[in-house]
Amino acid sequence: MRAVGLIVEYNPFHNGHAHHLQASKEVSKADVVIAVMSGNFLQRGEPALVSKWQRTKMALLNGVDIVFELPYCFATQKAETFANGAVSILDAVGSNYLCFGSESGNLSSFIQTIEYLDEMGSTFNENIKHYIETGVSYPRALALAFQQLPDSERYLDLGKPNNILGIEYIKAINQQKSNVIPLTIPRKNANYHDQDFASATIASATSIRKAIFTDSEENSVIDQYVPGPTKQLLKEYLQSYQVYHQWENYWSYLQFRLIHSSPEELRDIYEMEEGLEYRLLSAAREANTFHEFMEMIKTKRYTWTRLQRLCVHILTNTKKEEMALTSEKASYLRLLGMTPLGREYLNKTKSHLSLPLISKLSAFKGKEIYPDIRAARIYSLGIPSHLKAAMMHQEFEHPPIYIR
Repeated sequence: MRAVGLIVEYNPFHNGHAHHLQASKEVSKADVVIAVMSGNFLQRGEPALVSKWQRTKMALLNGVDIVFELPYCFATQKAETFANGAVSILDAVGSNYLCFGSESGNLSSFIQTIEYLDEMGSTFNENIKHYIETGVSYPRALALAFQQLPDSERYLDLGKPNNILGIEYIKAINQQKSNVIPLTIPRKNANYHDQDFASATIASATSIRKAIFTDSEENSVIDQYVPGPTKQLLKEYLQSYQVYHQWENYWSYLQFRLIHSSPEELRDIYEMEEGLEYRLLSAAREANTFHEFMEMIKTKRYTWTRLQRLCVHILTNTKKEEMALTSEKASYLRLLGMTPLGREYLNKTKSHLSLPLISKLSAFKGKEIYPDIRAARIYSLGIPSHLKAAMMHQEFEHPPIYIR
């Protein structure tokens, strides 16, 4: 059976994702679609709108056959680490292809850009260092540094987030000597960070979440941008847990963690650097909301995303020492869900998997999964008190979802 892998967050699953899924099957001629999906906290440093279990259902009901969780130690990281973890999972499960969406939609342009970056490596790195010293953020420094290289206009635009991710996916495949074959398709209509709706049927997840939190008519405004199963599952989640997850749900916990900690303790938190702990402590004593807090701490040097990721690590008490022990590759396969076709694929490949397959958490004794357990428990704090315990138990008791 031929398999194509997708690296996703599905926050939530929308029409653009449906297009990506279908186009990936067509270009790869795959029988099975495998998704590596971030857990309850995401790469931009945000809690997912709904739990990983509900997003797994969205994926399976919309055409994915198998969903594996991308562990916390990869899901809440910069593009390079994110890509390494996800690619290692696809490689371990024998996926033939990885298909990603990009602004260019042309694989050869990715290959040529990677070769060009290898050729210009020392100059490129010097340019990055120069721009960082001027006080701009790393992503901005990356884009500016690339623009300063001779003939850079002939290659990919490194100011586009999906182009950067695509480059990191291909680099990860090369570095891991993986047999996974990269493919890319062009993104359709909406850009990754679009805040507002730009077409009649395709919208970014960012604009959909914005509409969900501002629309008073039970999210009717997003109906044309999400498939039926997503609409129904969002409605069911709200009925069950009474909220969707956003940073404001966790502000009091983050504020407590900050106020309760000394600068020395905060210095041990992963991604804390350059005296940021003092800036955060000062803002935590003044801010009334998470958004207000972020407005106080943001600088030209640190992107909103970078600071949000730091906040996730503070919230979950994830320390530098713990993350330093993390391998560049995943060390287990956490199965979240499958269809009958997905089960057939796993039955045929189970003996060839290069990593342990976890379908029941209580049966796995490895310490490396503890950050995921901790993150799931913290995530449950974002719902009403009388529902928290049940959600916490899900991490241990919830079997892989099976959708016939």
